[in-house]
Amino acid sequence: MAKGSRWVRWGFLGLLVPLATGLAAWQSWAWWSWANQPVSNGSPETGDQIVQIQIPSGTPGQQIGQDLEAAGLIHSALAWKLWNRWQTWQNPESEFQAGTYAISPNDSMTAIAATIRSGQVIQTSFTIPEGWNRRQMGAYFEQEGLFTEEAFLAATEQIPSDRYPWLPDTVPHLEGFLFPDTYQIPVEGVTPDAVVDTMLSRFETAALPIYQQTKTDLSLLEWATLASIVEKESVVPDERELIAGVFTNRLAQGMTLGADPTVEYGLGIVQTKEQPLTLAQVGTPSPYNTYLNPGLPPTPIASAGQASLEATLAPAPTDYLYFVARYDGTHVFSRTLAEHEIARDNIRATIDN
Repeated sequence: MAKGSRWVRWGFLGLLVPLATGLAAWQSWAWWSWANQPVSNGSPETGDQIVQIQIPSGTPGQQIGQDLEAAGLIHSALAWKLWNRWQTWQNPESEFQAGTYAISPNDSMTAIAATIRSGQVIQTSFTIPEGWNRRQMGAYFEQEGLFTEEAFLAATEQIPSDRYPWLPDTVPHLEGFLFPDTYQIPVEGVTPDAVVDTMLSRFETAALPIYQQTKTDLSLLEWATLASIVEKESVVPDERELIAGVFTNRLAQGMTLGADPTVEYGLGIVQTKEQPLTLAQVGTPSPYNTYLNPGLPPTPIASAGQASLEATLAPAPTDYLYFVARYDGTHVFSRTLAEHEIARDNIRATIDN
């Protein structure tokens, strides 16, 4: 072969190799671009319906990719595998988090991977109002279809002192320490034990510091108990500290508290304007009957909110010893028993008329 022909051949090969390399690179880039594209992009064929994917603990990354591909959320399980190998190499501590995820077909593959690595699981919310007791909470959870009332009550009768050493040693249940608030927890974490732990943790962070930072002669159990009674008696916020002051005065003088909500709690009833407590009910012996028993009942009767917890530690200075409800949320306060009886009779006369 002539020398010139060899130079032509090698020159052609010199051009072909870069072209082939470039073509392969372009094909790889095109494949990757396709694999990372959202499956949907809002197209009518695939739609925008959110898909729930549950990832059990310990699921390998490769299996997650196969599940996502099967669910029509990514184009390629192979691309998922390669991408996440690269991510793991860059950050060995980054792992996929177990849980239930809401994945959109409009998300790219890398965005889906980031969601699962960051643990952005589906959460559910529940709200516990101030003044609810354990049974009201349990009934609410059952109504919401989360778990039964009985299961919740059973969970509240386990005292996790190992995780919450501040809990009083003698309490038979967690009444008064389940902080009322709005909560968000992962859907797979909605179990009675998990809910109880979540509410105890909120008490620990939101309520316990109030007690620890205040000088008081009340024990933690006494504080939570008195605050729960203040919570149940206080309908109008402006009266909260005054009601706390009345109860503080009665305790200091050795008087019975005479609080209707404690009688209701002991009997498992709720009085109304139309059906107030009867003399027989008020006279029924119970550890929670503060008409018959001096001092505080053995446990809280409900979950007090922050305002009632604070009012109990800083009651209004007053010489009032009595109050009676008007049934509009407000009360008439009195200094003497005679004044109290007149106020009570006047309110009853108004109701009867």
